[in-house]
Amino acid sequence: MPTAVRSSRLSLIVAWAAASFFILGFFSPLVGAWTGAILGTWFVGTQKPWRGFLWMTAVPFVPSLIFGWRSLFLAGPQGALQFVGWTLVAIGLGVLPFTFHRLTSPRLPGLLATLPLPLAAAAMRVLVLPLLPAAVMNHSNLVQSQQADLPLMQLGAIFGIGAIVFLVLWFAATLVWMWNHEFRASRIRLGGSLFAAAFVIAMNFGLYRQVKGFPLPSSLPLGMTFAWICLGCAAVLTLFAVLNPERHRAWADRRETLAHLQSPVTGNPLHVVTENGRETLVSSSGERFPIRNGIPTFLKPEDLTGDNGKYNHLYETIGGFYDDTQRFFGAFRGLSVDSYFLNYMSLLDVKPGDSVLESSVGTGLNFKYLPAGVKLTGLDLSPEMLVNCQANMRRWGMDADLFLGNAEALPFADCTFDVVYNAGAINFFNDRAKAIREMIRVAKPGSLIMVEDETEEYVKSTYENIPFTSSFYSDRDKPVTVPVDLVPPEMEDIHVDMLKEGKFYAITFRKPVACQVEVAAQ
Repeated sequence: MPTAVRSSRLSLIVAWAAASFFILGFFSPLVGAWTGAILGTWFVGTQKPWRGFLWMTAVPFVPSLIFGWRSLFLAGPQGALQFVGWTLVAIGLGVLPFTFHRLTSPRLPGLLATLPLPLAAAAMRVLVLPLLPAAVMNHSNLVQSQQADLPLMQLGAIFGIGAIVFLVLWFAATLVWMWNHEFRASRIRLGGSLFAAAFVIAMNFGLYRQVKGFPLPSSLPLGMTFAWICLGCAAVLTLFAVLNPERHRAWADRRETLAHLQSPVTGNPLHVVTENGRETLVSSSGERFPIRNGIPTFLKPEDLTGDNGKYNHLYETIGGFYDDTQRFFGAFRGLSVDSYFLNYMSLLDVKPGDSVLESSVGTGLNFKYLPAGVKLTGLDLSPEMLVNCQANMRRWGMDADLFLGNAEALPFADCTFDVVYNAGAINFFNDRAKAIREMIRVAKPGSLIMVEDETEEYVKSTYENIPFTSSFYSDRDKPVTVPVDLVPPEMEDIHVDMLKEGKFYAITFRKPVACQVEVAAQ
């Protein structure tokens, strides 16, 4: 029996309170400087660096031109062109610290991961941006927006405007860091405590100076000193990140996994060869499958045709913030996110020591709800989803063998896994029947297999009504059906559960102990 999805009044209250705060930021510059920094830090962390830079440059560009219409009107054609060019340069330079943070932060441990953004932004604001024409620097100025925040302004009076920029963006980076760690105390206790202490001391320092005065004159040239310190610290963090690149466990050391790998085309076993420091999987017939960033690649061009290609494009676009959408929707519906996933994951029969395959692993969210001590394997069609799955594995202290490939042609030998499941993906495969037969093929005899996804009711009520996803789902050739008829009749204990008020289905069945592997070829 599936476990119940529990409601969470607290998460609902917190979600709406946070949403109200961010909405207020669109109307109040004092609040908007903080909420905008949070949104920018979060967004750039969900995107590839180049894409995040382009989007964050483009979004404020048009409003900047609107607010600067008077300068455009008075400057004439040549002056207007210069104004547009300098405005684009100013916005691009303002976005660079976010891009720097995106590139550097993932390679830094603990609270250090929150520092690249505020350090780079403070240095940029003091050392570079003042060199630009004043006309392009008079709009949406963060420091001007904080005029009512007297403690912060008093702090800036001593340490320069870079201190204001630093504190606002450090707050944003730390909040996003905590969000990414799901506010789990065991992960953020030390870093969060250090940040809170530093933030409170800084604000109280500014408040003390406001009330009691401060013995140092405000004209003391600490602003440039602070900016140069920030630049130096940013350089040190960059060096640290460069000297500590992301490392992946060598596939040559994964002998147990290699023993069960085979070509999805010919079925020939695979072995690892290392050439010029790069590993490649090679079959006895000479087939070669590259390993990129620790993930073996089995995709062929024809794997990305039809529905597979259509919906893979969707996940390539939303992969960076896929996890966050799950949390947002759960919170605004007042649901316990953990119970939401356990609702169907509880149907699996998983024991410590089992080998488990998720044939469309996505970002690996389901792995969190499996018992400790299992051997995790995941495959997905989307490189972007797998990159985020890798990040999640590091964040959660978990390990999984990940593969880029098509669930309709799995690169694993017959009878490899104790548990096989596909959750939230199979509805829009090119060949659902083939994907199910592949799951059966690679499962050990007696294994439990699960197929879970949304019903037509949920697709129509949700995906077809969301502006971004509606174009992918509204022009479908046929409605979603529960694919229980695609499960071979010789499977045992075939059962269908309708979950979450009929909006999802879960098919579970068991591969017979005496099952012939030839079922995969039928």
